[in-house]
Amino acid sequence: MTTLNEKTALFGKLHGPGKCLVLPNAWDAASARLVEDCGASAIATSSAALSWAHGFADGENIPPATQLAAVREIARVIELPLSVDAEAGLDAAPETVADFVVKLIEAGTSGINLEDGRNPPDLLAAKIRAIRRTAQRKGLSVFINARADTYLRKLAAPEALLEETIRRGQTYEAAGADGFFVPGLVDDAQIRAIAAAVHLPLNVLTAPGLAPIATLKSAGVRRVSAGSGPARAAFGVLKAVAHQMLDEGRFDAMFKAADDLPNLNTLLQRQTD
Repeated sequence: MTTLNEKTALFGKLHGPGKCLVLPNAWDAASARLVEDCGASAIATSSAALSWAHGFADGENIPPATQLAAVREIARVIELPLSVDAEAGLDAAPETVADFVVKLIEAGTSGINLEDGRNPPDLLAAKIRAIRRTAQRKGLSVFINARADTYLRKLAAPEALLEETIRRGQTYEAAGADGFFVPGLVDDAQIRAIAAAVHLPLNVLTAPGLAPIATLKSAGVRRVSAGSGPARAAFGVLKAVAHQMLDEGRFDAMFKAADDLPNLNTLLQRQTD
């Protein structure tokens, strides 16, 4: 049986030089198992999608216990390494965040995303250091993907965004992060500049205008995440199906959308035998 630390080591290797880890993010056990069956190398959650699936708005609204329970459900049905979007750690205090991340690791997590949001970057750096200390005391390891929200939230003037993002990336690198996530980054030249200046695997988020994965890989990107995109697409299909049934009295869109879907009972059967 593969141990948690072995899965974490494997997850880290998926970010190695010359690699580009592609993550169509999941939000519950069934979506995670389906993504695994499609040939993914690892599974990652979207904080927004997971929150929506449990009746909460995104943005640190999901109770930690609810997130932990969801992580356990996902980890139970997959064999691949699991990365969890932990937002800002669901708390401001670094030691509290560290304790929560250890619980995520014990629930089956190999990696986490941890964001700075509108907080000073020194706070995220302190959280990273606290997680390292607490996990090491317990003999555990985790891949920390530090997220800078500079582009996503426009935290600097346009002409200063690149410099500020690089500064944050280097701060998180020095604190002990394993990866650097910059959602909202789409410009090829700026992607190349950040990949060259921050010596951590660079993670970008799918967005309109973002280059294809092969081009991103050549620019130095080592991880591409879909975020809440797959969940939004699934909910978009549900909306279309509901409107067709309620407004037109038809249901062919539902069957068309599910044409190529594997039998979920079959995918999940091995977990209930």
